[in-house]
Amino acid sequence: MDRPVVAVVLAGGTGTRLYPASRRDRPKQLLELGGDRSLLTRTVDRAGFADEIYVLTRDRYADAVREAAPGAAVLVEPASKDTGPALAYAAHRIREQVGECVLCCLPSDHHVAGDFADTMRTAAATALETRGLVTVGIEPTRPATGYGYIAPGSDESGHIAVDRFVEKPDAAQAREFDDRGFSWNAGIFAWTPMAFLAAARETVLAPLVDALDRDDPAAGFAAVDPISVDHAVLEVADDVYVVPAEFTWDDLGSWDALLRVTERDEDGNAVLGDALTIDSTDCVLATDGHVSAVGVSDLVVASYGDRTLVAPLDDAERVREVVARLRDSGQF
Repeated sequence: MDRPVVAVVLAGGTGTRLYPASRRDRPKQLLELGGDRSLLTRTVDRAGFADEIYVLTRDRYADAVREAAPGAAVLVEPASKDTGPALAYAAHRIREQVGECVLCCLPSDHHVAGDFADTMRTAAATALETRGLVTVGIEPTRPATGYGYIAPGSDESGHIAVDRFVEKPDAAQAREFDDRGFSWNAGIFAWTPMAFLAAARETVLAPLVDALDRDDPAAGFAAVDPISVDHAVLEVADDVYVVPAEFTWDDLGSWDALLRVTERDEDGNAVLGDALTIDSTDCVLATDGHVSAVGVSDLVVASYGDRTLVAPLDDAERVREVVARLRDSGQF
């Protein structure tokens, strides 16, 4: 490849569905969650395929990010407005600092096993060859109502175009998508700064791109609303391609994911920390103190500091409702 590859690790979120382990002052990406290193550190380590690594985060997390990823450069976004504005800012700043390159954009809160580097090299090469926007598609292992899907389109000179992105489906749609060869949208991307900023300039992010050109990022962020990069750019752009992943993947977005990515005990429980189980099966027990569970099944019991959460596994996504109420009352 005739230009450098730069990994951009997104580490500005909080991870509300993993409350109470994740809190405003202790974001998910800085937690270990069953490993001996934080999720952020693990992500930076697997970004070793890149010539340079940047971590994009918020001001309140910058010092902790530098400690967790001492070998990476740190970019601090002017405001937290989701991945659309964040990645436009990153593309503009990194082009200023590195020059023309290929960006590989990596969330910091995923579980990945297998040949991640080769897939990302392929994605970077595809972005350079097509001058388009590239997303990595994950082969589904189950019908998933919590993930977005990618519908593949035509094969264009050896590159698979994206026909459309589909929001989180219901169960019947998810089964249909699996049968039709759709991929999960993992939020892992590759593009050149030039290609991405040109596409973003034709969207609701135009005021931000214009302000970045004027070297006024604060005004640019003030001029746009929070929006994901999928909604802002990828769903409306031309020349979007998908590269199949050569690795296994899971989004560590909610407590039920731990049943899929951590070793279980003989009763099917996933345990993080010090826990005692008696006649309990298929539970997630997570604590920085101690938890005991007796005669229960299919529950999340998470206890950190002075906060405890108990919920059925099937309602793990509803933890965000708890966080919303706590935020409204100033307790998050």
